[in-house]
Amino acid sequence: MIKLLEKESNFQEEIKDSIVLVDFFATWCGPCKMLAPVLESYEKTHEEVKIIKVDVDQHPNLAKEYTIMSVPTLLVFKNGNLEKKESGFKNSNEIEQLLK
Repeated sequence: MIKLLEKESNFQEEIKDSIVLVDFFATWCGPCKMLAPVLESYEKTHEEVKIIKVDVDQHPNLAKEYTIMSVPTLLVFKNGNLEKKESGFKNSNEIEQLLK
């Protein structure tokens, strides 16, 4: 199940798992809305990947900390370490490549 981050203070706890995909998004963002069903579909077939959504308007400090300049931006964490960062809409194949 895709989790919406509610408290910034929980972020470090959420990303410490083996593979975590973080979607920095905004509710007003068209490409973010297009990405949502792609992530939902991906999550159903890849249970080993934890997916977290972070609303940049609700959590501006996290957006600043990770230098989020545009949305959507996907961050890949492995065991709590930032491995990759990509901006823009991604299809399921591109997400698969991002997580390798």
